[in-house]
Amino acid sequence: MIRSQKIVETELKQVKNWEIGTTPMILKRIHHTDVNIAIYERDTSALTKEISVLIERNTELRFSGDIGTIMNEISTFLNPQKFSLLLRDIKELLLLCKEVANVNEFRFLLATVNTNMCRKFHTDINDVRMLCTYSGPGTLWLTDDNINQKALDACDENQGIAIEENRIQQAKTGSVVLLKGAIYPDEESKAVVHRSPTIEESGEKRLLLRIDTNETLNFWN
Repeated sequence: MIRSQKIVETELKQVKNWEIGTTPMILKRIHHTDVNIAIYERDTSALTKEISVLIERNTELRFSGDIGTIMNEISTFLNPQKFSLLLRDIKELLLLCKEVANVNEFRFLLATVNTNMCRKFHTDINDVRMLCTYSGPGTLWLTDDNINQKALDACDENQGIAIEENRIQQAKTGSVVLLKGAIYPDEESKAVVHRSPTIEESGEKRLLLRIDTNETLNFWN
């Protein structure tokens, strides 16, 4: 039976650019051509106490190198006995990033954020980036069918870039988010459009972990 052209066009419009799941292996879907954001949703409530301490300290840790180097550096700032759960989680995320991205060295950030750094929707100039908002509101992102490409190219305000504001997506707190950037080595792939949540007006703070696999022109999310 031959399907009508109208049905085929409808199905094409419904192709997802995202994958969301509750197991870490969902992140490997980022390598599918049509997928530019993969989200591993998880419960991080066991880390609440340690996270709260880092937020109050206004933490900002930046390192680069392989996993061993980064973990050694972190351990000089975070007491392994007081932050054992968080350090274990960070190491697991580094190992996960290594497995998914097939790289050995990273640029690492763990920071308390209280400003609207990347408040405009944008794409990153990198291959892939891993984010985890341990505390506070998570990263905002757009489905591909909710992007006004002309407004994005012209760097318009956010209201013009999202076609329908009520369809703006947001990663949950604690989720591990893998973002595909503009120089991902697949010419048919698109970079995901995303931005930081607005927090200055509310006085909120975020504890953000970011792992990059290469140099990038965009530092905050």
